[in-house]
Amino acid sequence: MITVTEATATAGALQRLADQGVSVWLDDLSRRRIESGNLAELIRTKNVVGVTTNPSIFQAAIGSGEGYEEQLADLATRGVTVDEAVRMMTTADVRAAADVLRGVYDASGGRDGRVSIEVDPRLAHDTAATVAEARQLSWLVDRPNVMIKIPATKAGLPAITEVIGAGISVNVTLIFSLERYREVMDAYLAGLEKAQAAGIDLAGIHSVASFFVSRVDSEIDKRLSLLGTEEALGLRGRAALANARLAYEAYENVFAGDRFTALAGARANPQRPLWASTGVKDPAFRDTLYVEELVAPGTVNTMPGATLDAAADHGDVRGDTVTGGYAQARADLAAVERLGVSYDEVVEQLEQEGVAKFEAAWQELLAAVTKALDSKGVDGE
Repeated sequence: MITVTEATATAGALQRLADQGVSVWLDDLSRRRIESGNLAELIRTKNVVGVTTNPSIFQAAIGSGEGYEEQLADLATRGVTVDEAVRMMTTADVRAAADVLRGVYDASGGRDGRVSIEVDPRLAHDTAATVAEARQLSWLVDRPNVMIKIPATKAGLPAITEVIGAGISVNVTLIFSLERYREVMDAYLAGLEKAQAAGIDLAGIHSVASFFVSRVDSEIDKRLSLLGTEEALGLRGRAALANARLAYEAYENVFAGDRFTALAGARANPQRPLWASTGVKDPAFRDTLYVEELVAPGTVNTMPGATLDAAADHGDVRGDTVTGGYAQARADLAAVERLGVSYDEVVEQLEQEGVAKFEAAWQELLAAVTKALDSKGVDGE
């Protein structure tokens, strides 16, 4: 268990991020990373104060088989279903990571030290099943610093309200549009009101809203490149930052409003914006772009390992790069629209693709575990 005071990170870019009010979370997890002590080392040396996972991360970790052999053999001997096997392995990893981060959780009053685990992506369009799955995951992990990830689909919105209303902390994922983000914040506030009516202490409920970044640039820049004009090419790499900055403006407005102010009087916590998909996909851009240009107080930046290393090595953190840029952000998105690239069409497509990609990764994980269980069963005969 690592505490904040034990962290001995050098006063580099990651420390400067923390000084600016940005919580650095790692967007990766594997049993090897936990058992080797690497996660604990990142907490000590790179200001990591949280972990996020998703179906693609688990598919890469468990699909490799490394570190899971003994548990797979036990699960095969018990004759469990593949779905149960996957849940046992993923929740075991999240539980172990939560224990490593427990000191950070305690020292931050529950704000950080969080580990996120996602509901089965096949349930993304089923509200009742998502709620039931969230309750089950919370029970299985059985750690106060777990966050249940729920996708921001239309069916996910009422699920967010129900799960928050039950006193379970939530990481809302796959947010691409400003309109959907406002609906997510509304669902969170409704959940807090529901929890308050049920007599639940709001101080123990935390939430983040995962606003995806690089995928927005990838899709919009592809369309700008096809246009090929000087104006279109000059707008590449600007839409995702503009979108995220306007999301932060919406966050400021909502959580300074009367509705949340009333809840804050009952010790409610704001739902922090979390910048997700911060790995830069276009080699023409600086590999720390979505770290350096999205610095604002009260945010989380969850980084893949490569982005974390790049930020530690050569990140240029120069203070708040969000709150002064709202007018330019609106101008950038308007310029993209004028060129015929539809914002609404792009964000809708990205949400559909995001759910489909996670479901595909989950299916690949199920297939890999099925093969592993079959192999262990044969070996045991």
